[in-house]
Amino acid sequence: MKNILYLLLFVSAPVFSQNGQAYQIYNAKGKKVTYDKMVKQLQDKDVVLFGEFHDNSLAHWLQLELTKSLAQKRGLTLGAEMIEADNQSQLNDYLAGKIDQKAFDTIARLWNNHKTDYKPLVDFAKKSKIRFIATNVPRRYASKVYKEGVESLELLSAEEKSWIAPLPFPYDENLPGYVKMMEMFKDSNHANPNFPKSQAVKDATMAYFISKNIEAGKLFVHFNGSYHSNNYEGIYWYLNTYNQALKVATIATVSQAEVKKMDPENKNLADFIIVIDEDMTKTF
Repeated sequence: MKNILYLLLFVSAPVFSQNGQAYQIYNAKGKKVTYDKMVKQLQDKDVVLFGEFHDNSLAHWLQLELTKSLAQKRGLTLGAEMIEADNQSQLNDYLAGKIDQKAFDTIARLWNNHKTDYKPLVDFAKKSKIRFIATNVPRRYASKVYKEGVESLELLSAEEKSWIAPLPFPYDENLPGYVKMMEMFKDSNHANPNFPKSQAVKDATMAYFISKNIEAGKLFVHFNGSYHSNNYEGIYWYLNTYNQALKVATIATVSQAEVKKMDPENKNLADFIIVIDEDMTKTF
């Protein structure tokens, strides 16, 4: 009887482990790939766009782990949507040890989940003496585009314009992501032609600061909401517009009830798609 119970436990253990799988990595075609294979294919790129869910704890853990793994392969530069371009000097002071976290929290417009989700990445850069670039447009200017149009940015001062992609930035209203955005809000107060443009100024600015800060021989790893790089649009499209010679790879994060098979609609979102169990803990 004892041997039978032992055998049952031994046989059932792998089943329990499989059912408890938290995530699975796939390539664009929906084929499973290992973490090590993903690292190997990413290490020779110029830019990696890691698309995340802002509130997903596993996605943030994977960002840190991937950064550590790639740092063992070659020199890195890091950048993130979550810190805006006009806070670069404050970020630099924190990285250099001139201010502590409390001061950084006070003088920079950090996201509410910075300490749990992005501070580990910034601190890794600090410890490893890696440059970290604040890439996003200050949100007040994206809001200005939505309310007043792109033309309103021309009235900004030279200093303010230095925190935005060079004007006028390229814009293609027919990109599927921007078209879909208009369709989603066509019956709401958000549906005006400036709405996708307020998204585009973010994409353009992030791509501009990535391309501006690429260093020879180093890989630029950028963290952004998955929407900003899914389907090879957004930041990816702008990077290709600014510099077609760049070798850019994308990672998308998706959530599914079952991770052992990728849902068909998630194929081709990116070069690598990380499918995460929909029950994964949220950070906010």
